Amino acid sequence: MGAGSVRPTRVAVIGAGFWSRFQLAAWKELPDVAVVAIANRSGDRARAVAEAIGVPAWYADPAEMLAGEEIDVVDVITAPDAHVAAVRLVADQGIPVICQKPLAPDLADARAAAAYCDARGVPLFVHESSRWQAPTRELARQIRAGRIGRPFRARLEFSTGFPVFDNQPFLRDAPRFILSDVGVHVLDVARFLFGEATSVSTITGRVHPDIKGEDVATVLLRMGDGITVTCEMSFATVLADDPFPETLIRVEGDEGTIHVTAGYRVRCTRADGTMETMATPTPYPWVDPAYAVIQSSMVACIADLLAGVRGEHAAETTAADNLRTLALVEAAYQSAESGLTVVP
Repeated sequence: MGAGSVRPTRVAVIGAGFWSRFQLAAWKELPDVAVVAIANRSGDRARAVAEAIGVPAWYADPAEMLAGEEIDVVDVITAPDAHVAAVRLVADQGIPVICQKPLAPDLADARAAAAYCDARGVPLFVHESSRWQAPTRELARQIRAGRIGRPFRARLEFSTGFPVFDNQPFLRDAPRFILSDVGVHVLDVARFLFGEATSVSTITGRVHPDIKGEDVATVLLRMGDGITVTCEMSFATVLADDPFPETLIRVEGDEGTIHVTAGYRVRCTRADGTMETMATPTPYPWVDPAYAVIQSSMVACIADLLAGVRGEHAAETTAADNLRTLALVEAAYQSAESGLTVVP
């Protein structure tokens, strides 16, 4: 290695499901990164993804990969019920871990996984990219620049008629559905924009007759500085112009209003008029245009996590931070089940 050169950060991946191809492509957008290996319990799938993305090594056994490769960080992209086992396996090797959201299906298990890593001095991060979507970052920039003065009320909406059960039929049998799926993202964005909630009130509903969990939820949050935030989520809303997979946001302040509308438009209205900014996702060649706002945000999210791994700055979505989002989701379920306002 020549003088002044930087050794690439060596990344390995556990999991070769649908999202792994896009996440691996996102890793490859970053400088000074080398994706060295991928492991999946189906070796054939691991090999297929490795060959498609250009990963030099693949394994059917993650433990064999960890023993056979020099690795600086492992990205866990398995199904949620396999997250904790994978995180523990990596932590036992003293290697920093990035885990796909949710850290675990159960809050207690998520806390246990974080404690396991803490006890071994292993950094644990969570891949939560919704707050990194281009329109959300632009909205946050304008709020923090004082464009609308002091925010006092906000609304976050993810409502769609997208046939989610066609591609993921197992969701029909999930006893907890929209809050544990989309709600994790929406509530994390609420925390990113406005800080921590002091109370949670939730009403849920089931519109599709052939599912077990809730497919509609309305969550009312009172934030620490008095801002009221309503989070609306639905997989049962029929719309002429369905914004899926975009999250629409409106924030009202004492000097104006900012509104993220469909098509990545961020409109700021004040007494002196309306200014519109286009916050279009970066069109990486591997991004599916139908999912651009989600897939493009992976690059910014991973760049932030990588900086945390390297010690360049504190990453936003550490395990400790993500546990607060998961606690908010749990509080939302407690409120829905009890009919009471809950303190998270």
